[in-house]
Amino acid sequence: MRKLSPIALAVWIATLLPVGMPNAQAKQQCSAAMPSNTHGRWWSYRLIDGRKCWYEGKPMLSKSLLEWPREASTQPVSAAAVTSAVTAKPGNPLDSQAWALKEFDTFEARWRERVSLQ
Repeated sequence: MRKLSPIALAVWIATLLPVGMPNAQAKQQCSAAMPSNTHGRWWSYRLIDGRKCWYEGKPMLSKSLLEWPREASTQPVSAAAVTSAVTAKPGNPLDSQAWALKEFDTFEARWRERVSLQ
């Protein structure tokens, strides 16, 4: 069996090291709206902080790689939006009732009416 030289072994290990290391990516800036002229580029959005964050690139980019510009992130949320979100209470699904169709509003009744019109 032939032995590898230490230099060849070091080169081989050096070529494999970057494979297991994640790429350090800079965060992309969010845009509040997709540009009207995309210049043939792909634009996608993710919901971040309750708003559509438009970015250039394919869908499903990690949210950790997206950020709002500093001036946009410091804008206060309107008081009306905060109070409506706090005061809105979800309904209890156990209190819901089934909606029964009227006899004239059933599928069969609509079908008969449609067939008789022709």
